[in-house]
Amino acid sequence: MSDCIFCKIVEGELPSKKVYEDNEVVAFYDIEPAAPIHVLIIPKKHFASLNEATDEDWAVIGQVQKAAQQIAQELGVAESGYRVVTNCGANAGQIVHHLHYHFLAGAKLAPLGVAN
Repeated sequence: MSDCIFCKIVEGELPSKKVYEDNEVVAFYDIEPAAPIHVLIIPKKHFASLNEATDEDWAVIGQVQKAAQQIAQELGVAESGYRVVTNCGANAGQIVHHLHYHFLAGAKLAPLGVAN
């Protein structure tokens, strides 16, 4: 999509600090980190969320999880712990409508829950 910021990163039209890339997935540091280590892991193919994933997209979603494992090892947080989460839709807090996973680590993270 021409107006998708993540598609522009995939195409090299916008800069990013990449920590992982393969044929299907790219991961880069979030520009507004919510944790000491905050990486966004995205499929290179554009689809808005898990709700739009087709049967063929599930393989790349698995690749995202595999990338998270590798990133945890490379950044030295595999043993201390990390969180991988995606937001799906407005009530979940999704802002960019290109499926992406937040990889959060580097400190003890707060529990997940409902906003007040």
